[in-house]
Amino acid sequence: MREYSVTRDDTTLYARLDGIDDPTAPTIVFSNALGTGLDLWDGVFAHLADGLRLIRYDMRGHGRSDTPAGRYSMGQLVSDAAAVCDAMEVRDAIFVGISVGGMVAQGLAVKRPDLIRALVLSNTAAKIGNPDIWQTRIDTVRASGVPALVDDVMGRWFGRDFHRTGGIETWRKAVSGCDPAGYAGVCAAISGTDFYTPTSGIRIPTLGIAGSEDGSTPADLVRETVDLIPGSQFKVMRRCGHLPCVEAPQAYAEVLNNFIIDTGHLKS
Repeated sequence: MREYSVTRDDTTLYARLDGIDDPTAPTIVFSNALGTGLDLWDGVFAHLADGLRLIRYDMRGHGRSDTPAGRYSMGQLVSDAAAVCDAMEVRDAIFVGISVGGMVAQGLAVKRPDLIRALVLSNTAAKIGNPDIWQTRIDTVRASGVPALVDDVMGRWFGRDFHRTGGIETWRKAVSGCDPAGYAGVCAAISGTDFYTPTSGIRIPTLGIAGSEDGSTPADLVRETVDLIPGSQFKVMRRCGHLPCVEAPQAYAEVLNNFIIDTGHLKS
C-alpha cells in the first residue's frame, strides 16, 4: 500500500495505491459514494484478480481529503479525479464509480478519454433526484448535521438481508461522521448535474451494476443511464441495495473480475 497527497484548486486529496506499484500495470480507479471514504472498497479488494494496480481516493469534503467551504460543482469533482489520475500516472484505466462516484466517472470519460478505456457505473445515474430534494438535504445538514439524515439514508441504501445482519451500524457511524460542509458540498454538485446528453456520446466498454433493493438509484434508473451507451452491459445484484460492494463484496468482485477479463484489461 502506498499513500499519495494530490493538491488541486488549493484542495489536497488523499489517495491510496494497492496491488502492483507499476504505472504500466493494468489499472483500476475507484470513486466513492456520498458520505463514504475509500474504505468502502476494502471487502472488494480482497477478492479482485491478482496483477492489478488499484487506486482509490477520498472525494473532497470526505475522509482524509480537505473540506473546502461552499458548494461544490460536478466539474470540480471530475477535475479532482483527473488530478489524482495524472499524479499517479494513470492511462487507459478502468474507472469504477459508485453513486456520485459514477457521475464523476461519466464526466471524466467525456472530459479526459485518455485516462479511461472502460467504465463501471454502479448504482448511479446521469441525473439523480432534483434540485429541491438536494436543497432540502443541504438545509438539513447545515442546520442539524449529517446524523439528522442518517436513518433515512440507511433505509434507502441497504437491502433487507444486510439490515438483518446488523452490518448497517458500521455505515451509520461512518456517514454520521462525515463533515457536514463536505456532505452538503457534494450534495450541491449532484443537484446541478444532468449528464444525459454527454453520457449518450460515450463510446467505450461500459458495465452498469444495480441493486434490486436500491432505494436511492433503483435498477431501472441505472439501466436507463447505461442504455445511453451503445454496447453496454448491465447486471442486477439481487437482494442488494445501493452499496452492493459492501453487502456482497465477493459477488461484486466477481462481476468486476469478469468485466476486467471481458475487456482484455487483464488476460485470463
